[in-house]
Amino acid sequence: MSAPTPGPVGSSGGNQFNLPALNVPSVPAATPQGNAPKKKNSLLPEKVRPALFTIGGLALLMVIAQLVNSFSNDWLNRQFGLVSRHVSGLDGVIFAPLLHANWQHLLSNLVPLLIFGLLLFVGGVRQFVVVTVLVWVLSGLGLWLIGPSNTLTVGASGLIFGWLAYLLARGIFTRNFGQIAIGLVLLVLYGGMFFTGIITTAFRDAFGATNISWQGHLLGALAGVLAAFLVAKADGPRRKQVAA
Repeated sequence: MSAPTPGPVGSSGGNQFNLPALNVPSVPAATPQGNAPKKKNSLLPEKVRPALFTIGGLALLMVIAQLVNSFSNDWLNRQFGLVSRHVSGLDGVIFAPLLHANWQHLLSNLVPLLIFGLLLFVGGVRQFVVVTVLVWVLSGLGLWLIGPSNTLTVGASGLIFGWLAYLLARGIFTRNFGQIAIGLVLLVLYGGMFFTGIITTAFRDAFGATNISWQGHLLGALAGVLAAFLVAKADGPRRKQVAA
C-alpha cells in the first residue's frame, strides 16, 4: 500500500518543509493461523507412500491367508486354489496368487513381490493397475488351460515373474533411457530367476523331481512382456504429444 503524502509541517521557526511521498510495497493481509495451508512433512517421497501402502497391504493379505491356512489345515488352498481344466478350480485364477503352500513358499515370494511391486507402482497408479490385472488374469487363465492335470496350484510367483518381465521389457518398447537402465540393473540382479524358475525347473519337472509350477512362471513372464507392449503402445500418442 502507499503511505499518504504528508502535508506541510510547521517548525518552531515558522518554516515549512514538503516531505516527498514514500511508495511502500503492498503487504498482504495476515492469514489467520487456522486457515494457513499446512505443509506436509514426510520422510518418504509422495509417490512412495501409496506404493508402500498398496504393496504392503497385498503382502499383509498373503500373510493373513497363510495364517488361516496354518490353523485350518490349508482350507483356503483346498477351496480357492487353481486346478487346471476343472470348473471348480477356475476361481483360483483370482485367488491362487494370494495363497501359498507353506511359510517358506510365502517368504521366498515376499521380497521380490515388494521390490518389483514398488518399482512398478511408482511409475503410476494406472500403469500398476493395468499391468497387474493383465498379468494376474492372463497367467492364471493360461495355467488353468495348460497346467498339469489334477494339480492344485497356489502362489504369487506368476505375478512376480510378470512384474519382473514388464520392468525388463518396457524400456525396449518405450525407448526410454531411464527405463532401459532400470531394466538392465534388474536383469543383472534378478535375471537368473528366468533360468532357475523356468528352464531348470521345467527340466527337473520332466523327470518328476519338482512340484514347482514352471508353467506359471513362464506364463507370468509372457504376460508381463505383452503388458509392456500394450502399455507402451497405448502411451505412444501421449509421449509424442509431450515431446512435441
